Amino acid sequence: MTNDHIPPEQHRQQAEGVREKAEDSRQDAEQGRGSTEGHRISAESARNEAEQFRRLAEEAREIRYQHREALETVRQERERLREAGETARAGGEEARVAAEAARHAAMDAVNATAETLRATLENMKVVEEMRRTLRDIRDVNKLDSH
Repeated sequence: MTNDHIPPEQHRQQAEGVREKAEDSRQDAEQGRGSTEGHRISAESARNEAEQFRRLAEEAREIRYQHREALETVRQERERLREAGETARAGGEEARVAAEAARHAAMDAVNATAETLRATLENMKVVEEMRRTLRDIRDVNKLDSH
């Protein structure tokens, strides 16, 4: 069938139908463009949010790293303090042992001094006894010579 046999009214109706379909297609395309633009904006917003979250995650990692370093520094300082405490404890124990040895040496010196004093006293008693004896002998000799 050729278009020559179609009455003009029908041509006009067909042309109107084609125009309406074209307008509907244009509106659909415009809505598609608007929808596509909305998707593009939404995708850009999602990318921006993802980038922001990535930056925040990086900052959080950096802060965790700094905290780990600070905790390690504190742990090392505690270890140094523990070692210093252990050294001080060992030094205190050595000082206690030395003080105990000094106390024993002082006691031995006191005992030796006491023994020396006892021996001196005994010697003094002997000397005094010898003096008495010598005086007695001298007194006896004086009496004999008279």
